[in-house]
Parts: sequence; structure tokens; C-alpha cells
Amino acid sequence: MIKLSFPRLLALTAVGLVLAGGGVSVAQQAAPNIMQPIEWDKRRLDQLDRNVRRLERALTQRNAAGQPVLVEPDPEVVTLQGQFGLLSQRLEDLEATVRRINGDNERLTFQLDEAQRDNAALRTRIVDAEGRIEKLERAAELNAPIEANSPTGDAGRDLAAAVRLMGEDRARGARALETVVVTWPDTPQAREANSRLGDIRVSANDKAGAVAFYAAALKDWPRIGWAADTTLKLADALFATDRKTQGCAALAEFTRRYAPSASDPQKARAAQMKTAGGCS
Repeated sequence: MIKLSFPRLLALTAVGLVLAGGGVSVAQQAAPNIMQPIEWDKRRLDQLDRNVRRLERALTQRNAAGQPVLVEPDPEVVTLQGQFGLLSQRLEDLEATVRRINGDNERLTFQLDEAQRDNAALRTRIVDAEGRIEKLERAAELNAPIEANSPTGDAGRDLAAAVRLMGEDRARGARALETVVVTWPDTPQAREANSRLGDIRVSANDKAGAVAFYAAALKDWPRIGWAADTTLKLADALFATDRKTQGCAALAEFTRRYAPSASDPQKARAAQMKTAGGCS
């Protein structure tokens, strides 16, 4: 029995190539140019195939003659195969680790998405709760009893501050005007605040509610710039609420007290209202 390693088998194949080359001498085989790279064209490949087939036939004949040829792997090849097996196992372990990490990442991503959704829902609930609390606080503030309070310590500055607040927050501005009335009663500023409160009611289509504020503003018929216009507003609100007698009385007071210094548009308006109201 002949045992051949894999490299030796390759060497035999090379020998077959030499023999097939047609009488190449030993000296020529040892020549330095034997290490030059072979250019593998179709002819050389066909020749290699024929030599391999010859070698196979020779091996078959020896096996048939009872002299089998066993091809054994070279120890270096076995070692390389073992190392390749270890590398393959390490690669499989690495792939398993990567799959596990990917799975963990997917779970973490899902948990993170759930946490973000929960946070968004919580923020929405907090914003909604804050809005409801703000509304309740505002309602409590606007509906609380009016008490005397002077932010500036001066009636004129308090009124000016209330008028500015009206431009920013109508409801709080109205409450500030009411505070001026309570804090500074029987003052020109309180009367003007009442006149402005009457205007607020008229703008809200509540002329019936405006009457009381206009009447309070005109208590004792003050001699002040806004009084003439407020008297006309009072008369209009009275006519609008079917109080003709009182409306005509207000126009009479306008004629007696404010007409001499009133503007032409105010006088024209008073005349038009007197005619429309059927005042004598």
C-alpha cells in the first residue's frame, strides 16, 4: 500500500505535466526559470486535464493490482482545517452575539417608543390639567367679591392702570374698574369708571345692565368732559329697554345741562333721539 500526502499528490500531477511536455531534461527542470509563473491558456488547461486523467488511471490500475494508493491529508492541511474550524465556530458565536444584541436593541427601541408615548400622553394630561386649573383660578378671581384695593395709592393712577388693563384683558380690566369704584367712591375717577363699565355692558349687548352704570356715573350730573356723551348713552339704553319717560328725561337733562358746551354731532344725535323717542 502506498500512502501519498496531498502535497505529494500535487507533485505527481506536476510530474505528469513534465512528462507530457515531451522529453524535458532533468537539467532543464532544475533551471531557474522553473519558478516563473505559468500562463494558463486553453492548451495548457487541456493538457493538465489529460495528465490528471492519466494519473487517475494509474492509481486505478495500482488499486486493481492490489497495491492501493491512499491519499492522506498533509499535517499542515489538517492543522489549517482545525484552525478554520475554530474560526468558523468563533464566527458563529459572534453572529449569535450580534443576533442577541439586535434582539435586545429591538426590545429597547420598543420600550423607548412606549415610554415616549406615555410621556407624550402624560404631558398632554398635565397641560390639560394646568389649563383647567388656570380657568378655575381665573373664574375664582373674577367672581370673588370686589374689595377696596389701590395698587398705586392714587385714584387717577388706579383708573389709568385699569384702562390699560382693559386693552390686555377685558375681564380683568372690568374688574379693575369696579375696584376703582369701590376703593374711591364719590370721586370723578369712580364716576368715569362707572361710565366705562356701562360701555362694556353695551358692547356685550346688555343695555339693560348698562343703565345702572350710566346712572351711577351721572349721579348729581357732574360737570366733566365725558358727562354729555354718557347722558346720550343713558338715554339710548333707556329707550332700548322700553323706558321712554326716563329716556326723554335724560335728553331733557342733556339739553339743560350739557347742550351749551356739547359738540354739534352730540346735539344732532340728541335731536334725532328726541324725535325717534317721541319726546315733547
